[in-house]
Amino acid sequence: MKSKLMERKLKVLAAGCIHGDTSLVQKLAEKSESENVDVVLLCGDLTLGQNETKNIIRPFREKGKPVLFVTGNHDGIVLGDFLAAYYNAKHLHGGYAIYNNVGLFGVGLANIGLDAMTDGEFFETLERGHEKIKDLNKKIMVTHLHPANSKMEAVTGFPGSLGITKAIARFQPDFVFCSHLHELSGFYEYMGRTKVVNVSRTGKIFEI
Repeated sequence: MKSKLMERKLKVLAAGCIHGDTSLVQKLAEKSESENVDVVLLCGDLTLGQNETKNIIRPFREKGKPVLFVTGNHDGIVLGDFLAAYYNAKHLHGGYAIYNNVGLFGVGLANIGLDAMTDGEFFETLERGHEKIKDLNKKIMVTHLHPANSKMEAVTGFPGSLGITKAIARFQPDFVFCSHLHELSGFYEYMGRTKVVNVSRTGKIFEI
């Protein structure tokens, strides 16, 4: 018989494109506490050009919430590794985590800005993390950039990543949480069986 913990759905608060807005972080941290979420997922662009870092993850940790994140085109890899080590958070870029039998894996950055990546690099990074959780029934992919050939790309005209699109088709996660496109906060679409959600700054709660 499975334990109650294994049977219980994972409740997550997902947000992105915070851009150093500490008042927004405080509101999201309070929401994470009042809604009793299990984990907080941050989908990149935590800072604005690497400015204001000290109160982006700390408020969630002070509420006792695990924080998993990827960085965006404003952040870079080195800053992500620093924040993960300093605040005991999980940098999901090329990595993975498992909560309540839900596997999470991710890729940060974008095709512009700091540490810009190619489509091949996006896919290879996601493949590396997915390999560790491939046998789980429920999976969440966390990215900053949106997939190419998506409605998000068509509506805004901003190029997504073919590498992310390939990973969605290959790995078929239940959810992809992304940000990057501020104007599409809350927008979602399906690519195959996968629900792709632009969580952006408003912060969305999901039970998976």
